Amino acid sequence: MSSCFKSSVSLISIFFFMILKAVSSATNPIYLYHICPNTTTYSRNSTYLTNLRTVLSSLSSPNAAYASRFDNATAGEENDNNRVYGVFLCRGDVSAEICRDCLAFAVNETLYRCPREKVAVIWYDECMLRYSNQSIVGQMRIRPAVFLTNKQNITENQVSRFNESLPALLIDVAVKAASSSRKFATEKANFTVFQTIYSLVQCTPDLTNQDCESCLRQAINWLPRCCDRSVGGRVIAPSCSFRYELYPFYNETIAEATMAPPLSTVAAPPLKLPSEEGKSKSSTVKVTAVAVPVSVCVLLLGAMCWLLAKRRNKLSAETEDLDEDGITSTETLQFQFSAIEAATNKFSESNKLGHGGFGEVYKGQLITGETVAIKRLSQGSTQGAEEFKNEVDVVAKLQHRNLAKLLGYCLDGEEKILVYEFVPNKSLDYFLFDNEKRRILDWQRRYKIIEGIARGILYLHRDSRLTIIHRDLKASNILLDADMNPKISDFGMARIFGVDQTQANTQRIVGTYGYMSPEYAIHGQYSVKSDVYSFGVLILELITGRKNSSFYEEDGLVDLVTYVWKLWVENSPLELVDETMRGNFQTNEVIRCIHIALLCVQDDSSERPSMDNILVMMNSFTVTLPIPKRSGFLLQNMRDSKDQSATSKSLPLSVDDSSITIVHPR
Repeated sequence: MSSCFKSSVSLISIFFFMILKAVSSATNPIYLYHICPNTTTYSRNSTYLTNLRTVLSSLSSPNAAYASRFDNATAGEENDNNRVYGVFLCRGDVSAEICRDCLAFAVNETLYRCPREKVAVIWYDECMLRYSNQSIVGQMRIRPAVFLTNKQNITENQVSRFNESLPALLIDVAVKAASSSRKFATEKANFTVFQTIYSLVQCTPDLTNQDCESCLRQAINWLPRCCDRSVGGRVIAPSCSFRYELYPFYNETIAEATMAPPLSTVAAPPLKLPSEEGKSKSSTVKVTAVAVPVSVCVLLLGAMCWLLAKRRNKLSAETEDLDEDGITSTETLQFQFSAIEAATNKFSESNKLGHGGFGEVYKGQLITGETVAIKRLSQGSTQGAEEFKNEVDVVAKLQHRNLAKLLGYCLDGEEKILVYEFVPNKSLDYFLFDNEKRRILDWQRRYKIIEGIARGILYLHRDSRLTIIHRDLKASNILLDADMNPKISDFGMARIFGVDQTQANTQRIVGTYGYMSPEYAIHGQYSVKSDVYSFGVLILELITGRKNSSFYEEDGLVDLVTYVWKLWVENSPLELVDETMRGNFQTNEVIRCIHIALLCVQDDSSERPSMDNILVMMNSFTVTLPIPKRSGFLLQNMRDSKDQSATSKSLPLSVDDSSITIVHPR
């Protein structure tokens, strides 16, 4: 094909795109996908439905912020389960009029497609509408995500160059969007002499610059699974999206105006919805005005225009299968082993961050530049490939600020690898058990860490789709981010290693001695109260600055729990406090935390409080705490016993804090 002919095709494509844009303003928006999981529903004539209608009415009202392409609304009382939160986002290159029309259409369509569900998101090419019974404004969400792919592929001899050019372009435009006030940007790059890659990325403007860039980078990391070798594709998520094509699919004029800094801070006057009659006449005029050029275009271009239109429509012809939560299948989370090797420099020692009972951890950098933590699991897992992927899928769905985020996995032969977000400040034990570093942890930070761990465990126990029991809570599994906020890690390891989480007891104990509750360590019986016990030990370590295992046979003491109990009954609890905090802590908070910890480590699991009650105890000093019962004596008696009976053999007597992966209780 000659260069002249290719140039003609390019001009025809641009002209045809402009014609389609003109016509589209008089038609319904282009539907892409919708998700409304039926995990939480409402009934007819309910308060939730009333609040939902109020929110939708507000978002589609004449006073909505169509000029800024983004708005949010809320209805209902604070802390009420019937409170509704809603947002809309229009593509940054569409006009305010198209934005308004898309929202008006989406409001009605959403109630039709999601008639009972409290949570819903619907995407059109021009806009997105989303609502929930939980706060969503300012909350970055990358899932549920939808992939749409152009079925036409890059030629074989261009794949290598395309795979280099596309990620670089998308990262550049992502950084550009994240730093802009409207979180929107477009960019194009020359691919060949006659081909250009066009890209568009967008976040909801309520995100911080950091969250926007993080969302886009995670979406771009899905390129190999979403759009491998495809000439066009897109990933759409609640908080961000990107799209690329080899033709100009966006309105460059409006896009440039949108990305330009505002000339004035004066708000534009509210738009008025036209009457049905006026709207009908306006639509008729628009259709008449473009009918002749469209007809002429079709007659002159014939087959060429048909092919171009067909190519454009292929984008929405294929989507990834979604599960009941609207999250793409585990295939969308999978990394190639070659990508993992490249990210870690083939698991070099210089990239190694540490190791634990479940495997070694490496620092890595993905092709997008994102830094990640890569856990190479040991060969102890008995799971097959499908079981492993299913368990990863469960863990990846867990989203909470106090949980380390699982970004994906790699499964290649015997290799089973997990990819996590990178948390810069290492783990809690790195600071807490070092004589110098623990000075950084003043009481205010330690209290915030205790509360953050509690909220993370409560999410695992009560607020996630499935009840997840961690079973290996300890200081080395608490990571600290740049602001020293705690993030619980390895919360899915027991599941991923094939341990049955659905039964009341197990033949394979996973955990660390000293943190394990007596009933779990001795009999293999576990419940959410097993994690509560471990949490109590963590509180005591944070207050004392000492490892649980450091008390072995010290002054006749077995562990930290018995030491704390001794001082508690002697009415000397403040002697426990880490000397680096002496004189610089809230006495009532420290004593209350010691009291809560002793309630957590009681031998009888039924006496231990639940995590939601623990948070109430921490945040309300008007709540009277129960009197704790003696703790730690069951384990001490076992230690003292010389009778190597079947029961005592089930408890390992090692005193280090390495993870116990397999123990066979009798």
